[in-house]
Amino acid sequence: MNKKNVVYLFPGQGAQFPGMAMDLLESDTVKSLFNTASEIFGKDVKELLQSDADTLKRTDVSQPAITVANLAAAEYLKDKGFTPAACAGFSLGEYAALVCAGIVSAADCFRLIKARGEAMQKASDKLREASGGDAAAAPGMAAIVGLAPEQVEELIAKWTNEGVKDLYAANINSPKQLVVSGTAAALTEAETRFKEAGAKRVIRLQVAGPFHSPLIADAANDFSPTLESVKFIDPVIAIFSNVTGKKINSGDEAKKLALQQITSPVRWVEEEASIAAGGYEACLEVGPGKVLQGLWKDSSPADGSGIPVFAAGTAEDISKL
Repeated sequence: MNKKNVVYLFPGQGAQFPGMAMDLLESDTVKSLFNTASEIFGKDVKELLQSDADTLKRTDVSQPAITVANLAAAEYLKDKGFTPAACAGFSLGEYAALVCAGIVSAADCFRLIKARGEAMQKASDKLREASGGDAAAAPGMAAIVGLAPEQVEELIAKWTNEGVKDLYAANINSPKQLVVSGTAAALTEAETRFKEAGAKRVIRLQVAGPFHSPLIADAANDFSPTLESVKFIDPVIAIFSNVTGKKINSGDEAKKLALQQITSPVRWVEEEASIAAGGYEACLEVGPGKVLQGLWKDSSPADGSGIPVFAAGTAEDISKL
């Protein structure tokens, strides 16, 4: 493998697990990263990463924890001689990509993620309280399995015109799966409609809020002042956007997209297509879990001619590369 012609793919929320990235601490650069993060977060990152699974599900906990784990894996890869030619991140993972592309520093990334996680948790709590404190009655997300993403988006547009309110495409994950955000009423109505349209399954997700939709706009408003305080510079390697599915060309564009990303859908299928056209040798999932490997394979040619993707989130994964 050409260590300088790979694409780093950074995972987002849902990939976390207790103890992630702790095996990477043999690296001095990872130790330094942990120290920087601990100072900015005001808590020991090693304790944060070893939180129990329920604690790690909180948006204001998982966002800092996963970002540290993502960047730790990138530092460990650097120690082993890897230098990416391009990068991208799924939702939260896009912030590790901003560091990887040289757009923001790791320290500024941690400041951004701390504010972003707190703003999104606050907005989610507010929505749940407005629903009487019942998580089942609060806005949320659901995965639609068995319908093409473009079909789901067309159906949402049609139903919105017919009067169905507050239902939005949120994560365009693969040709086989799309996640929607909406109010509890919208998701209940959508479950029936999607199944009638041929969906194999509609799975309500255990998430804190209706992310990547206008329903979480309060989070964007609260996050904006912190975002504006951070300097974004032009990328030094190719980086791809969740909002557009295409390359980000400047620091100014990256900053605008970072705010839009909170309420806009993650166009991961388009992003993967842009990456696949770039002539790279391989993709590495740099961070915890294997979610992005599965999504990449779902979008790759059936004959196996596409760019391969490998795990690169643990010391053992990286040793195998």
